[in-house]
Amino acid sequence: MRATAGRVAAVAGAAVLTGGLATDALTLPGTLAIVTTAAVGLATNIKVVRAPVSVRGTAIALYAAPHAGCAVLLVGERLAPDGAGSVLVQAAIVALWTGATWYLRPGRVARELVDEAVAQELADAKKAEEEAAVEPAPTYDSPQARWWGERFAVEGGIAPGTVLLEHRQVSEQCLALVIGAQKRGQPVPDIPKPRLSAELDLPEDLIEIGPVPGRGAGVRLLILGQRPQPAEEEPAAEEGDSDALVWAEIAATAMPGVELIEATTYEVHKELT
Repeated sequence: MRATAGRVAAVAGAAVLTGGLATDALTLPGTLAIVTTAAVGLATNIKVVRAPVSVRGTAIALYAAPHAGCAVLLVGERLAPDGAGSVLVQAAIVALWTGATWYLRPGRVARELVDEAVAQELADAKKAEEEAAVEPAPTYDSPQARWWGERFAVEGGIAPGTVLLEHRQVSEQCLALVIGAQKRGQPVPDIPKPRLSAELDLPEDLIEIGPVPGRGAGVRLLILGQRPQPAEEEPAAEEGDSDALVWAEIAATAMPGVELIEATTYEVHKELT
């Protein structure tokens, strides 16, 4: 529909310019008709009027260019000197305007320019949305924290949403880890012993998961391996003293300033062992 209207407008403009070669009476009404046609065309071409700011001015200028050119030529025909040579030059210019308008179709070029600009803006918006949706890669304070974060704390892992706060090699066979929740105020999720045992290839009875003395559920103590035992020459310590000694070893670097307040020991019945 718009293509047909553009063709009709080009033919009408050529007819007005041709008539203007013969009479000056067409100058004023022809100019008014050209201006009205341009205004109506722009008013009904919402795509061009509401084009992105980056191309709106260019698109409007392209759309109005043939109308403006036609009006200038029509006024020029009235101001041009009389004579056969002058008329021939004017006729050549009219033919050039008609051919350029018919071939280049500035109105369609303006709409295509707007379509490209809109498509580019949508692509840029989608790209920005995708970039915003990508979470930044986590940073780790130590290789051990990276090991925990990439192996256990990943989505779908054994302990998602956790971070390694501290670690301590208590002895050759015992490693203590203090695990915390990523979000403050959230408890550390349950860490399944069987999965951790399978992941580390470590017997379940050598894995202990429990609270950190003096701290809330936002942190957990994970002990891997055999707890250190008192030396043979030293007198056997009571169970509570043993726990305090182990915790002292762990807290020395893992949780400095935290002391063991109380420890409870449960006797395991034979039928459960």
